Amino acid sequence: MALPRRFAALATALTVAGTTLAQQMPTPAPVRAKHAMVVTIQHNATDAGVEILQKGGNAVDAAVAVGFALAVVFPQAGNIAGGGFMLIRPAHSSGPHKLGDGKPHFLDYREKAPAAASATMYQDKDGNVIKGMSMVGYKASGVPGTVAGLVYAEQHFGRLGLRAVMQPAIRLARDGFQLTDEEVRTWQSKTLAQFPESRRLFQRDGNFYRGGETFKNPELAATLERIAADPADFYHGKLAKQIADAMQAGGGLITADDMAHYEVKERTPLTTTYHGYDIITAPPPSSGGIVLIEALNILDGYDLPKLGADRSPAQVHLITEAFRRAFMDRGDYLGDPDFMHMPLAEMANPKYAAAWRKTIDPTNATPSKDLVRPAGFMPPPPQLPGPVHESPQTTHFSIVDADGNAVSNTYTLNFLFGSGVTIPGTGIVMNDEMDDFASKMGVPNGFGLIQGPANAIAPNKRPLSAMTPTIVTKDGRLRYVLGSPGGPTIITTVVNDLVSLIDNGLNIQQAADAPRFHHQYLPDQLEVEKRFPVDVADVLKQRGYTIKRSGEFDEHNPGVWGDNELIAVDPATGDLLGGHDTRRSFGKAAGY
Repeated sequence: MALPRRFAALATALTVAGTTLAQQMPTPAPVRAKHAMVVTIQHNATDAGVEILQKGGNAVDAAVAVGFALAVVFPQAGNIAGGGFMLIRPAHSSGPHKLGDGKPHFLDYREKAPAAASATMYQDKDGNVIKGMSMVGYKASGVPGTVAGLVYAEQHFGRLGLRAVMQPAIRLARDGFQLTDEEVRTWQSKTLAQFPESRRLFQRDGNFYRGGETFKNPELAATLERIAADPADFYHGKLAKQIADAMQAGGGLITADDMAHYEVKERTPLTTTYHGYDIITAPPPSSGGIVLIEALNILDGYDLPKLGADRSPAQVHLITEAFRRAFMDRGDYLGDPDFMHMPLAEMANPKYAAAWRKTIDPTNATPSKDLVRPAGFMPPPPQLPGPVHESPQTTHFSIVDADGNAVSNTYTLNFLFGSGVTIPGTGIVMNDEMDDFASKMGVPNGFGLIQGPANAIAPNKRPLSAMTPTIVTKDGRLRYVLGSPGGPTIITTVVNDLVSLIDNGLNIQQAADAPRFHHQYLPDQLEVEKRFPVDVADVLKQRGYTIKRSGEFDEHNPGVWGDNELIAVDPATGDLLGGHDTRRSFGKAAGY
């Protein structure tokens, strides 16, 4: 698409940092495989997925194996007492290995609020939010969905059966795995230390684990054996009662009845096109997919490469302004689709995007306080008394099997090690997903996101999420499998991945490692990683942006967020290319 005339000045005024990303930050080559590929944040989990694929499993078998394995080897986010989303895109096949009905499927196994939850449960008698109550301890947990989601996926789309695909996870928990220095640093969490069972299991009562040591979790191994033998036990049997009794004893709200009534929801994936590519992504209760679509629709009107290189000031400016506008709508309109109607068609309307595009200044930032939604497209938003705020401790994995079936899965405990609570005798770490609700209108939660009444706490409701598992095709053929952790930065990370790949021609490893930037409408600041080019940030500051560098006041903080685990298909050879985010040293891409 031709560059609009009024942006001609932008192409010259903002290209001072026009070096290519490859020049700014050399990256290793993507991992290449002929048949199948698994990319995760933890190398043992990747090996678990590859093992299942080599035994004849399909992408869903491998995904279930990885999901349970991460609960063992990445307990700070991998889990069996959290929740998430699985996006499945079957290959176009009519043979014996056809996956399901051949259509994309989206499994919502997000946590739910307990039946006893209320809109004011985290407020004191004066209506003030009690700090930390929605993030730490027994009352912070929603009803977990991970086991239900993984079991549902295996029963409906897997090939090998639950017991077979859970064996790698059981083996890792029983026999142990070697820890790295990077992993064990997060195990020294002050939240874990508040709860005796967690402190005993993950911190040896203060004698912290060190890199090179082997960690075994026989209690979790026994729990996984129970699930493999009878998955209903987790929601309807003795294991459900064990969880409920512990939660009640600690002052939590989850009951055996809450566990018994949990159910997985199949939802229709959202789709869009962007510069000739077809994108399949997450519907609500994920906000990620529709915000991604709205942002891409705004950017679809620009020829970004003509403005500058990847992460050049000109590109960052336009992408940031698209983020600002899409996140404004996120806060006003999105929530649990089982509880409310959302104007998704209106948000995804290209004419609405075009109207938003007209409000973007060619060179300068638009202050969020001055932003006015284009008239005539959206219903009136709910009125809030002021600004309101998902966690970085999420994990994503991507899988493609030998038949071309693809899985993009993101799941979470919410914050690091969730609520900090471990159920005695089980090795199960509980989530703190209730913080993803709005504890009070007008008060930010853990991440400062704007949230309206649509995301207020209510019994049996699923909190709004930013998780954005995404799959991309072109001319009916698989091209990319994408996703990341990172709370609200998940959405902006995936959008930037798509722009880097589709518009700017980066390879999958370069896209995984590219320096990140994020804007979420409020607070009105452009967040950048420490590795983000300083010269680009300086130009943007001159254009009216308030720049916040991640971890800038702590020299030991790497100042990064997210963790891309990406797969591309080489259109020329059909080879699979894996890109594991080098921000984390203990993950990997592998295949055969």
